[in-house]
Amino acid sequence: MAKYLIGLYDDEDKLLSAVEAFQKEGIPIHEVCTPFPVHGLDHALHLKKSRLPDAAFVYGAMGTLTALSMQIYMYTIDWPINIGGKSHLPFPSFIPITFELTILFAGVLMFLSYLFVNRLYPGRRARVYDVRQTDDAMVMAIADEKVWDQARDLFRKTGAFEAKIVEL
Repeated sequence: MAKYLIGLYDDEDKLLSAVEAFQKEGIPIHEVCTPFPVHGLDHALHLKKSRLPDAAFVYGAMGTLTALSMQIYMYTIDWPINIGGKSHLPFPSFIPITFELTILFAGVLMFLSYLFVNRLYPGRRARVYDVRQTDDAMVMAIADEKVWDQARDLFRKTGAFEAKIVEL
């Protein structure tokens, strides 16, 4: 069981200014949870750019290569049939299958990657610091017990309506 000092905010501007104040004081922020997206929060927390778009490109390229290699193998090596004197490599007729497999690979593998990266596998218990974080409150959690006194004062100064210790 881990213990966290959490501060609850009711306004996103207060939360953003609190994040900046904690960063300025050098207090490490363990996690920030909000019930809705807060514009600029990822920048304020200095989070790295997500690599999921790069993964989507790679997954789509894998789908394209799979579709093209499968069709080329089937039409030229496995079962070459001369249909009306047409070429064994009719690339225009490959377009629909190639498109479909590109989208299929990108969509399914992105879904699985998202679940893996965010550890949203079945049976995992959600980490809920306070039940209000899913409704109307924004939660900032501090894990380092050595700075809790300083963090509690900073929560009060930055407009948190509640600061408490929770055990998860």
